[in-house]
Amino acid sequence: MQALILAAGYGTRLYPLTKHTPKPLLTIQGRALVDYLLDKIDGIQGLTQVCVVTNDKFEPHFQKWALKNSTSKRKIVVVNDGTKSNEDRLGSIGDISFVFKKNKIDEDLLVLGGDNLFDQNLKAFISLCLKKSPQVTVGIYDIKDKEQAKKFGVIGLNKNKVIESFEEKPQNPKSSLIGMCLYFFPRQTLYLIDKYLAECKKNDTSGDYIKWLSQQQEVYGFVFDGTWYDIGSIESYKDAEANFCGSGRK
Repeated sequence: MQALILAAGYGTRLYPLTKHTPKPLLTIQGRALVDYLLDKIDGIQGLTQVCVVTNDKFEPHFQKWALKNSTSKRKIVVVNDGTKSNEDRLGSIGDISFVFKKNKIDEDLLVLGGDNLFDQNLKAFISLCLKKSPQVTVGIYDIKDKEQAKKFGVIGLNKNKVIESFEEKPQNPKSSLIGMCLYFFPRQTLYLIDKYLAECKKNDTSGDYIKWLSQQQEVYGFVFDGTWYDIGSIESYKDAEANFCGSGRK
């Protein structure tokens, strides 16, 4: 299994904080946001490599970070997607496809958004992923507020944990379950990403891919509890900085 952290965005909604610092390297209570993701990944058995995909502007920042965090047990590879501005970014699905082909990945792929911050560990999530493989599994969070859910991709989940619907930022959410930008793609399914891109020509929002995929085959959802932040705005960053309670629960 490999892990891929999506970190190629330009974080324009967090300016001026991200004018010269990539969003995943912003500090939350003294630690880089991406370091909390490494905490989660480190607990996964059979993980062969951690890849961080970034852009041309911020590649030096991540190369410096990777040098400090790579160990004999944890190999970190930084991939530059070649983009130079927010206008020419590849988008989340575009970046997954880029890394998949560039690195010739032939393993299960765990994908995490670089702006994710949550306190539940990944043990139960990975257990479900492996149990349901070769089907795709998605991380879900119950935000418990349909008004707040309007800002995210809203998911309908049946009693068998199968995704029945996915709506991006709906005006009338059917539930308070939202996508976390956390995905387990078994290696047998990776080719479907390029099939989706060829058919739909949408490379920006990963939720659009999950919506499309759930119409092709069963996609499973795992609902996380505890605390979750999407560090997408100055307000959410300040909230996390003030209230996030450490690197994770056991």
